[in-house]
Amino acid sequence: MLWFRNKNKWFIIEAETKRKGDNMFRWLLLLILVVPALEIGLLVFAGNWIGPWWVILLVISTGVVGAWLAKKQGLETIRNVQNSMAMGQMPQDAILDGACILVGGAVLLTPGFITDAIGFTLLLPQTRTPIKRLIKKIITKMMNKGTITIYRR
Repeated sequence: MLWFRNKNKWFIIEAETKRKGDNMFRWLLLLILVVPALEIGLLVFAGNWIGPWWVILLVISTGVVGAWLAKKQGLETIRNVQNSMAMGQMPQDAILDGACILVGGAVLLTPGFITDAIGFTLLLPQTRTPIKRLIKKIITKMMNKGTITIYRR
């Protein structure tokens, strides 16, 4: 459930859970099982190829750089939201930016190369733009199907 405020009105977007939620749960469970197994395999392979100390250094450095980038992008997004709200506009793109930055920062803190690639993809503005377009299409499709309800207060 997402809450938005425009001037004195509150908007709530809520996704309905139908039987398709079971299918999403299966994909999520598969993702939770497969990604860590791939990460472990890739870390072991990289450890054998470049050495374990270099892999540890690489994992720590991507976490530090990712945290710095998430902070920088997050603060910029907060400024964009404040500017939009000051002009009386809904900060639609900034909210999607914030969600992508939040997920990207959280994923970057997870050790591994696959999650780092996903995290940096979500944090960099150039690669985040096509992902935001895809998210907008999905939300629009769900709104057209009636699986998202918007409440206005």
